[in-house]
Amino acid sequence: MTKKVVVLGVLDNGIAGLCPDALGYLKQADVVLGGMRVLELCASELKKDVETFDLTGHLKDVPARIEIALAAKQSIVVLATGDPLCHGIANYLKKKIGLGKLDIRPNVSALQLACARVGVSWQDAYICSVHTKDAGEWAGNRSKEHGLYPLFKACVQHRKIITFTSPENNPARIARMLLAENMANDFEMVIAENLLQENERIVADIPVSELAGQDFADLNMVILERKSSISKPTLFGLDDASFNQRKPEKGLITKREVRAVSLAHMQLKANSIVWDIGAGSGSVGLEAARLCPNGWVYAIEKNEGDFDIAKSNQVQMEIHHYTLLNAKAPECLEAWPNPDAVFIGGSGGELAELIKLVVARLNEGGHLVMNFVTIENLTAAVEALKAMDVSWSITQMQVSRSKPILHMHRMAAENPVWIVTVSKEGI
Repeated sequence: MTKKVVVLGVLDNGIAGLCPDALGYLKQADVVLGGMRVLELCASELKKDVETFDLTGHLKDVPARIEIALAAKQSIVVLATGDPLCHGIANYLKKKIGLGKLDIRPNVSALQLACARVGVSWQDAYICSVHTKDAGEWAGNRSKEHGLYPLFKACVQHRKIITFTSPENNPARIARMLLAENMANDFEMVIAENLLQENERIVADIPVSELAGQDFADLNMVILERKSSISKPTLFGLDDASFNQRKPEKGLITKREVRAVSLAHMQLKANSIVWDIGAGSGSVGLEAARLCPNGWVYAIEKNEGDFDIAKSNQVQMEIHHYTLLNAKAPECLEAWPNPDAVFIGGSGGELAELIKLVVARLNEGGHLVMNFVTIENLTAAVEALKAMDVSWSITQMQVSRSKPILHMHRMAAENPVWIVTVSKEGI
């Protein structure tokens, strides 16, 4: 018997799915750890004096229990489901006790079985898991912190997704998430239930809208495939005309040149959390969302008409990782996660207090960017920043655009804009 901890992949047919070597490790083990369901599947082959440990709900206690057994020179088996390194316990144990103490023995994974049943290749699929604590329905609590977020992000970015589920984050809830995001018609959804058991079932060729109201067994895998290819939109520098704006006079949009520089000053990363305060038509926040595919944008706009316009721009641009509220800042900001970048395009007359609040909430290394077209608001911002003793800078932009005049062109000046940037570093 090896002196390492044997991490053994077990299928839902229990000992029938184990090879002779794996079965030998199990029969000789002094200590066996695993979820109660898997322990029960293998109970008939355990030694009479074996010590078992149900790790369900006690994962954090597993490393210490293993170290005790190793010190006592006991032979240890950890039972995992399928492939222990595919959203399994082996990654956790590697971090906690080190790979050198582990002997990982994989089995066929549930996702391989599910794909084999329906004839779907999996080498080009994105694999994720929503086997997390229950965070409720997606529509009522959509955010980066929700347990369905990894799957939601995958649905936005990938053509084929295979996901491990949980009793709470089940296929019906996943279907309801797709409905809430207007993505239900984009996907074919297949559910593989109770694999390798007598009541095994494959659910396919049913619209997502119907699956949203059905019941499913707790043991299942979900396969999602897009019906058509994913569009590849322009990420940055969209023409102003591509956004819906207030009519008859178009306005409340950060012009493309200023938008580009403002976004550059925000120093966005793929996973940035962004606040857009005074969203107007939504142009800055929506372009930020495209630049942060693994992050989230939280936007707020007090004017109901402009809120509707920003919402329409979100829908037409198919931006899903974006939350837009019709309210006046700082209302609702306390419920948002701390930001990595903030854009203030409007303050509703409470600029100084808003700047203090944002700087306090800004993550280390984050940036606050503000646009001003009036001297009074610029002055108010500078005075607030001076009182806070923070690091800041101002960029003035004066943009001119060509306009036709007879058979020629002239340059017409846009309003000058001051871009004020605050960096959290050194605060």
